Amino acid sequence: MRESGYDVKMNLISMKSQRLFISAVVIMWAAADWPAFSEEGLTISNTKKQVSRQDDLKQKDNSYWKKVLTPEQYKVCRQGGTEPPFSGTYVHFKEPGVYRCVACGARLFSSKTKFDSGTGWPSFYDVISSDAVELKSDYSFGMSRTEVICARCGAHLGHVFNDGPAPTGKRYCINSVCLKHEKDSAE
Repeated sequence: MRESGYDVKMNLISMKSQRLFISAVVIMWAAADWPAFSEEGLTISNTKKQVSRQDDLKQKDNSYWKKVLTPEQYKVCRQGGTEPPFSGTYVHFKEPGVYRCVACGARLFSSKTKFDSGTGWPSFYDVISSDAVELKSDYSFGMSRTEVICARCGAHLGHVFNDGPAPTGKRYCINSVCLKHEKDSAE
Protein backbone atom coordinates (compact mmCIF):
# COMPACT_ATOMS: atom_id res chain seq x y z
CA MET A 1 0.00 0.00 0.00
CA ARG A 2 1.29 3.43 -0.93
CA GLU A 3 1.59 6.13 1.76
CA SER A 4 -0.25 9.38 1.30
CA GLY A 5 1.62 12.68 1.11
CA TYR A 6 0.44 13.46 4.63
CA ASP A 7 1.91 10.17 6.00
CA VAL A 8 5.25 10.78 4.27
CA LYS A 9 5.37 14.31 5.68
CA MET A 10 4.57 13.05 9.21
CA ASN A 11 7.31 10.36 8.94
CA LEU A 12 9.85 13.00 7.93
CA ILE A 13 8.80 15.22 10.83
CA SER A 14 9.08 12.22 13.16
CA MET A 15 12.61 11.45 11.90
CA LYS A 16 13.64 15.10 12.34
CA SER A 17 12.18 15.09 15.86
CA GLN A 18 14.13 11.96 16.73
CA ARG A 19 17.39 13.48 15.49
CA LEU A 20 16.67 16.69 17.38
CA PHE A 21 15.89 14.73 20.54
CA ILE A 22 19.12 12.71 20.25
CA SER A 23 21.11 15.90 19.69
CA ALA A 24 19.52 17.50 22.74
CA VAL A 25 20.32 14.46 24.90
CA VAL A 26 23.95 14.49 23.74
CA ILE A 27 24.27 18.21 24.53
CA MET A 28 22.68 17.76 27.96
CA TRP A 29 24.91 14.74 28.62
CA ALA A 30 28.04 16.76 27.84
CA ALA A 31 26.87 19.80 29.81
CA ALA A 32 25.95 17.72 32.84
CA ASP A 33 29.39 16.07 32.83
CA TRP A 34 27.85 12.61 33.10
CA PRO A 35 30.25 9.65 33.11
CA ALA A 36 31.69 9.03 29.67
CA PHE A 37 32.60 5.81 27.98
CA SER A 38 35.39 4.58 25.77
CA GLU A 39 34.79 3.40 22.22
CA GLU A 40 33.64 0.03 23.56
CA GLY A 41 31.28 1.61 26.11
CA LEU A 42 33.42 0.88 29.18
CA THR A 43 33.91 3.41 31.95
CA ILE A 44 37.48 4.43 32.62
CA SER A 45 37.28 4.46 36.39
CA ASN A 46 40.73 5.04 37.88
CA THR A 47 40.95 8.68 36.91
CA LYS A 48 39.67 11.52 39.08
CA LYS A 49 37.10 12.54 36.47
CA GLN A 50 35.59 10.72 33.53
CA VAL A 51 37.03 11.41 30.08
CA SER A 52 34.69 12.77 27.44
CA ARG A 53 34.54 10.97 24.11
CA GLN A 54 36.01 13.39 21.57
CA ASP A 55 38.29 13.10 18.59
CA ASP A 56 40.27 16.21 19.57
CA LEU A 57 41.68 15.09 22.91
CA LYS A 58 45.15 16.18 21.79
CA GLN A 59 43.86 19.77 21.73
CA LYS A 60 42.80 19.80 25.40
CA ASP A 61 44.71 22.20 27.61
CA ASN A 62 46.51 21.48 30.88
CA SER A 63 43.58 22.57 33.04
CA TYR A 64 41.43 19.84 31.44
CA TRP A 65 44.03 17.12 32.08
CA LYS A 66 44.59 18.28 35.67
CA LYS A 67 40.88 17.68 36.29
CA VAL A 68 40.85 14.30 34.54
CA LEU A 69 44.08 12.75 35.86
CA THR A 70 45.53 12.22 39.31
CA PRO A 71 48.65 14.32 40.06
CA GLU A 72 50.93 11.31 39.42
CA GLN A 73 49.17 10.46 36.15
CA TYR A 74 49.37 14.10 35.06
CA LYS A 75 53.11 14.31 35.82
CA VAL A 76 53.89 11.29 33.65
CA CYS A 77 51.20 11.43 30.92
CA ARG A 78 51.17 15.18 30.30
CA GLN A 79 54.61 16.34 31.47
CA GLY A 80 56.68 13.39 30.22
CA GLY A 81 57.75 12.24 33.66
CA THR A 82 58.79 8.73 34.66
CA GLU A 83 57.72 6.66 37.62
CA PRO A 84 60.52 5.08 39.68
CA PRO A 85 61.60 1.63 38.46
CA PHE A 86 59.90 -1.39 40.06
CA SER A 87 57.28 0.88 41.68
CA GLY A 88 54.41 0.51 39.22
CA THR A 89 51.30 -1.62 39.58
CA TYR A 90 51.87 -3.57 36.36
CA VAL A 91 55.61 -4.38 36.57
CA HIS A 92 55.02 -7.95 37.75
CA PHE A 93 51.33 -8.13 36.85
CA LYS A 94 50.44 -11.29 34.91
CA GLU A 95 46.64 -11.17 34.38
CA PRO A 96 45.41 -11.71 30.81
CA GLY A 97 43.71 -8.76 29.17
CA VAL A 98 44.23 -5.44 27.46
CA TYR A 99 46.15 -2.40 28.65
CA ARG A 100 44.41 0.90 27.90
CA CYS A 101 45.57 4.50 28.09
CA VAL A 102 44.62 5.81 31.53
CA ALA A 103 43.86 9.25 30.08
CA CYS A 104 41.51 8.34 27.24
CA GLY A 105 40.80 4.61 27.33
CA ALA A 106 42.43 3.77 23.99
CA ARG A 107 43.52 0.15 23.59
CA LEU A 108 47.33 0.09 23.57
CA PHE A 109 48.83 -3.29 24.46
CA SER A 110 47.78 -6.91 24.90
CA SER A 111 48.95 -9.04 27.81
CA LYS A 112 49.96 -11.59 25.15
CA THR A 113 52.89 -9.32 24.20
CA LYS A 114 53.94 -8.42 27.76
CA PHE A 115 57.27 -9.80 28.98
CA ASP A 116 59.62 -9.41 31.93
CA SER A 117 62.47 -7.20 30.74
CA GLY A 118 64.01 -6.80 34.19
CA THR A 119 64.08 -3.02 33.70
CA GLY A 120 61.50 -2.10 36.35
CA TRP A 121 58.72 -1.02 33.99
CA PRO A 122 56.04 -3.05 32.20
CA SER A 123 57.44 -4.11 28.83
CA PHE A 124 55.69 -5.22 25.65
CA TYR A 125 57.18 -6.41 22.37
CA ASP A 126 54.32 -5.04 20.26
CA VAL A 127 51.37 -2.64 20.29
CA ILE A 128 47.79 -3.88 20.01
CA SER A 129 47.41 -2.20 16.59
CA SER A 130 49.74 -0.22 14.37
CA ASP A 131 47.76 2.99 14.90
CA ALA A 132 47.50 2.75 18.71
CA VAL A 133 50.64 4.79 19.42
CA GLU A 134 52.83 7.41 17.79
CA LEU A 135 56.61 7.45 18.02
CA LYS A 136 58.63 10.64 18.45
CA SER A 137 62.36 11.31 18.70
CA ASP A 138 63.32 12.28 22.26
CA TYR A 139 66.68 13.88 23.04
CA SER A 140 65.97 14.80 26.67
CA PHE A 141 68.54 14.20 29.42
CA GLY A 142 71.34 14.00 26.84
CA MET A 143 70.05 10.71 25.40
CA SER A 144 68.66 9.72 22.03
CA ARG A 145 65.49 7.70 22.54
CA THR A 146 62.13 7.11 20.89
CA GLU A 147 59.15 8.32 22.91
CA VAL A 148 55.87 6.35 22.82
CA ILE A 149 52.75 8.53 22.78
CA CYS A 150 49.06 7.57 22.83
CA ALA A 151 47.79 8.24 19.31
CA ARG A 152 44.35 9.30 20.55
CA CYS A 153 45.16 11.80 23.31
CA GLY A 154 48.89 12.48 23.05
CA ALA A 155 49.73 11.12 26.50
CA HIS A 156 53.39 10.27 27.12
CA LEU A 157 53.54 6.52 27.82
CA GLY A 158 57.25 5.71 27.89
CA HIS A 159 59.92 4.76 25.33
CA VAL A 160 60.60 1.99 22.82
CA PHE A 161 63.99 0.33 22.39
CA ASN A 162 65.40 -2.13 19.84
CA ASP A 163 66.46 -4.75 22.39
CA GLY A 164 63.23 -6.71 22.80
CA PRO A 165 62.41 -10.34 22.05
CA ALA A 166 61.23 -11.90 18.79
CA PRO A 167 59.18 -11.52 16.75
CA THR A 168 59.56 -7.69 16.72
CA GLY A 169 62.85 -7.07 18.53
CA LYS A 170 61.12 -4.10 20.24
CA ARG A 171 60.80 -3.31 23.94
CA TYR A 172 58.01 -0.85 24.66
CA CYS A 173 59.01 0.29 28.15
CA ILE A 174 55.81 1.83 29.53
CA ASN A 175 55.00 3.56 32.82
CA SER A 176 52.37 1.66 34.84
CA VAL A 177 50.69 4.90 35.85
CA CYS A 178 49.82 5.51 32.17
CA LEU A 179 47.97 2.20 31.87
CA LYS A 180 44.68 0.72 32.99
CA HIS A 181 44.39 -3.07 32.73
CA GLU A 182 41.11 -4.54 31.58
CA LYS A 183 40.27 -8.23 31.62
CA ASP A 184 39.35 -9.32 28.13
CA SER A 185 37.29 -12.44 27.58
CA ALA A 186 38.84 -12.75 24.10
CA GLU A 187 42.36 -12.92 25.55
